[in-house]
Amino acid sequence: MKSPKKKSDFPAVATSDQPSTKRRSLSDVGGLVDGRCRVVIEEVRPEIDGGRFPIKRVVGETVVVEADVFADGHDEIAGALRYRHEREQHWTDVPLVFLQNDRWRASFEVLEQGLYYYTVIAWIDRFRSWQRDMRKRVTADQDVTMHLLVGRDLIKAAALRAAGMDAEQLNAIATAMEQDGQEHGRMPKIVLEEKLLDLMTRHADHPWPTVYDKELMVIVDRARAGFGAWYEAFPRSCASEPGRHGTFHDCEARLPYIAGMGFDVLYLPPVHPIGRTFRKGKNNDPAGSPDSVGSPWAIGASEGGHTAIHPDLGTPEDFRRLIGKVREHGMEIALDLAFQCSPDHPYVKQHPEWFVQRPDGTIQYAENPPKKYQDIYPLSFESDGWVSLWRELKEVVTYWIDQGVKIFRVDNPHTKPFAFWQWLIAEVKRDHPDVLFLSEAFTRPKVMYRLAKLGFTQSYTYFAWRQTKWELTQYFTELAQTDVRECFRPNLWPNTPDILTEQLQHGGRAIFMSRFILAATLGANYGIYGPAFELMESRPLKPGSEEYLDSEKYEIRTWDWDRADSLKELICRVNRIRRENAAFHNDASLVFHHVDNDELIAYSKRSVDGENVTLTVVNLSPHYIHSGWLQLNLEALGVEANTPFQAVDLLTDAYYTWQGARNYVQIDPHSVPAHIFVIRRHLRTERDFDYFI
Repeated sequence: MKSPKKKSDFPAVATSDQPSTKRRSLSDVGGLVDGRCRVVIEEVRPEIDGGRFPIKRVVGETVVVEADVFADGHDEIAGALRYRHEREQHWTDVPLVFLQNDRWRASFEVLEQGLYYYTVIAWIDRFRSWQRDMRKRVTADQDVTMHLLVGRDLIKAAALRAAGMDAEQLNAIATAMEQDGQEHGRMPKIVLEEKLLDLMTRHADHPWPTVYDKELMVIVDRARAGFGAWYEAFPRSCASEPGRHGTFHDCEARLPYIAGMGFDVLYLPPVHPIGRTFRKGKNNDPAGSPDSVGSPWAIGASEGGHTAIHPDLGTPEDFRRLIGKVREHGMEIALDLAFQCSPDHPYVKQHPEWFVQRPDGTIQYAENPPKKYQDIYPLSFESDGWVSLWRELKEVVTYWIDQGVKIFRVDNPHTKPFAFWQWLIAEVKRDHPDVLFLSEAFTRPKVMYRLAKLGFTQSYTYFAWRQTKWELTQYFTELAQTDVRECFRPNLWPNTPDILTEQLQHGGRAIFMSRFILAATLGANYGIYGPAFELMESRPLKPGSEEYLDSEKYEIRTWDWDRADSLKELICRVNRIRRENAAFHNDASLVFHHVDNDELIAYSKRSVDGENVTLTVVNLSPHYIHSGWLQLNLEALGVEANTPFQAVDLLTDAYYTWQGARNYVQIDPHSVPAHIFVIRRHLRTERDFDYFI
């Protein structure tokens, strides 16, 4: 079979395990490598898996790049960080700044969506080396006549590369060096000044530079990728009348409630027709009944498949209207993307080759032994029809983009090939760079990280099961302070329709409050499944299970959205705190602080400009009042050791004046189980009021 020749005839799979540029070989004398390139560039950071994958940023963020740069001998070196947007052909150079121990740094700001490239270039700085040595010779009172001529030649060469006033100044300096050195036996003062070095640097020659052998990548997303609060709700349970199947119009009526709590993204489970064959009943009953509504994840029926809408929810026009109404409330719709089918899905008859055929001719349903999911057929990505399958699934995504959806929560991506996701996300973002993908993969860490590297914008985490102080500290230190942070954007969920942790089952109101505050303040992105969360739904299907009793996945629920004991007021306040304090808009600044009580956890965050600093202290116990002494990392807070500062509690409006690292806290979980402090470092003193006297 001949290989297809047109790009559109075949899904192009990137060879992600190959570096983006060819490595130079030391044996290639006279070819790619010039033996006069003396500078070495190593340990460039950030760099993901040798440059095979891009790091992640959002528009307006900064990429800080460091590298080890050194050379043989004693010559001075210089270098630059080079970057460009994918649309640009020419590089922009930012000078490297020396740190210590041959470590150098530079940075650039990403100003638009899409793909950026960056690399490092370095060279021997001949003029800087000459000027340094000249200072030493002058200090030692040596004859510098010949050395002045060497410097003169370097300056003359720079003058030829310069123009205008710079060229005139360089020529004048070169002439003065020659005349004063030969005729008067002295050296012009400017020869050793920084002013000349700056002038020479602007017009420097870089013969035989070393260029790092990879062009590294940055994928830049819009701001919503970096910060947001998600709310998951089932449209069919939005009706005001008990037992009636909700519609998109009913969803519209709930928008003031959801937006009023301060959420940015309304996430809807699948909105497609639900299969009837082997339809599950209440509480996942495999028998079902004639009035069973089934699981929204059993996608596809006679009414259509992945590009159709469940008729009881409304029409495509109703869905587009809902998207518009959501935007009017300052939010966005996120749609569930679940690539699986019910036995009634049109694909089953139209493309049986896309499924696994059992020896008896039937199609293999989903299994996780001993569990059986007869209402779901997994797609086979190893079939002979994989090319057409890939294309079809891409069409599903672009269809919903055309309807106005820009965010997708992807169901179980770890059960589909890595190569498929790498291709699909790259294809979609090439034409729609503002589209975001959330990976719902609760699986092994390396698999989750690989999906993030391949292009998923955000990722679910293990937060729901990290409950002790040690677990939380270890896990979030890994996410925020290691290379993981360059590609893995966490989205924290204390509950989902599939996850009702034992802690939530038994901890009462206090644990719902503390887990919510942890999610909303540890992560720049978080979400809740509501109204189950704010109404503190805690009944498990059975002891030891994380499944809900009367799970909304299998039936229509009627919720008392305005129940008096709801957590909506707390949620509203915390979301307002998040929006008003830029420290919560990033994950990388997270720092944990010591508390001498294992039931209390403390951590701070800082805004990018360092002006906004928050300190959160949470009581992890839902039952008892706990107190302890904080040992603050004052440097992380930007506070001087001997200067008093205020800790203003944004949850209660109380404020405390502290000084030094050691401070006392006490938290009652039954009132407010946490402090969310903003740190005010500049307190007024008596001298601030002298002008009144």
